[in-house]
Amino acid sequence: MMANSPADILVELEAAVATCPLDRCARILSGILQLLTGSRDRSQELLCGVVDGVLLRLTERVEVGALIELTTTLADLKVAPPRTLRRLASHDNADVACPVLQRSQALATADLAAIATSCGERHQRAIAARDCIEPDVTEALIKRGAHLFHALIKNPGTKFSEAAYATLAGADQDGEIAKALVLRPGTPDLIVRKLLSTAPAKPAPVRAAPAKPNASAVAPVQAVVAAPPKPPSSADYASARPEIVALSRVGKLNDSTVNRFAIRGETANLFTALSVLSGAPIEIVEHVMSDDDCEGLVMACRASRLNWATTLAILSNRNGPRLSFAQRERAQLMFETLLLSTSQWTVRWGEIAASANTGDPGHRGAKMGVSR
Repeated sequence: MMANSPADILVELEAAVATCPLDRCARILSGILQLLTGSRDRSQELLCGVVDGVLLRLTERVEVGALIELTTTLADLKVAPPRTLRRLASHDNADVACPVLQRSQALATADLAAIATSCGERHQRAIAARDCIEPDVTEALIKRGAHLFHALIKNPGTKFSEAAYATLAGADQDGEIAKALVLRPGTPDLIVRKLLSTAPAKPAPVRAAPAKPNASAVAPVQAVVAAPPKPPSSADYASARPEIVALSRVGKLNDSTVNRFAIRGETANLFTALSVLSGAPIEIVEHVMSDDDCEGLVMACRASRLNWATTLAILSNRNGPRLSFAQRERAQLMFETLLLSTSQWTVRWGEIAASANTGDPGHRGAKMGVSR
C-alpha cells in the first residue's frame, strides 16, 4: 500500500474538518492552540506551516467566541500561521480583528497597510496603537482621515515618511497638528524647522479707535489700530512662578514643557522658566526676548540647557518678524558652538546682563526679585 504524501494528508484533514460537527471543530481548534503555544520557536514555525490550512477551515466552522480566543492567542505569538492571521486581521468583527491588528508581530507590513486602507474605525485605531508602525502603514492610515492624526503623532512607535509629514502639514488648518509634531520627541529637526517657519502667524491684538465727536470734521482714520502685545505684568509673573518652580523641583521643567510654553504663547510661563533654568533675573530674559538680535536669546536658551528644537520654537514664536532661513542657520551654528559655561556666565554677569541692567531701574522684574 502506497503511503500518502504530507500534502495529501493535509487535504484530507481539511476536508474532514469541513464536515465534522461544530463542537468537535471547537475542540480541534483548542488542541491546535495548545500545540502552538507549547512549541519552541523552530518547531512552532514548522507547525504553523502545517496547520495553517486546517485553521483556515476551522475559522469558517466555529463561533465568534472561539475566533476571539484564537485571535487573542495568535496575536502574542512571534511566529503564527500567516493565512489564518490575515483572515483574522481583516475580519469584519472588530473584537476578532483588533488583538491581531494591535499586537501581532507576525503580521506583515504589506498586510497591515492593505487592511488599513479598507477597515473600520476600530480596526484603524487598533493599528494606530501598535508598538511599531512602519511608514507605509502610517501613510495608509493618514489617508483614512484626520481622526487618526493625533493618535499617530502621540504614538512614539509611529514612523513617518516625508510624504506623511507633508500630508499632515497640508491638512493643518488651525496649527494644532504642527504643535503636536513639534512637541513630539521623534520629529526630525529639519521637519521642526519647516513646521515652525510655515506656521500661521498669530493675529496681533487690536483696539478700537476712539469715538469721533464729529466724523465729518476730521480726516478718516483706520477703524482698528494694531497694538503690540504687552509683556507679562507683575501679577502674571507672581502667578506663573510657583508652578514653574514646582516643575523644576520634580524635574519636569524640560524641553517638552518649555517648547509647549513657546508654541502656546504662554509668555509669563516661558520667561519665568528661562529665568529659573538659566539662573538669570527676569529682566535679562525680557531683554533678550525683545532684542532684535537673537544672539542673547540663543545664549539664554543654551544656558538653560535646552535643545535646539526648543530654542528654535522660542525664536520662531516670539514677537517681531520671523527669522529668515539664513538667520536660523546662523542661530543654530551659534547654539551648537556655544559652551554651556560661557552662555551661563554671559546671561548672568556678562555683557547681556550689563545691557539689561542699564534699562529702567524701576523694572517690574527687579521689583519682584524674580531672579533665581
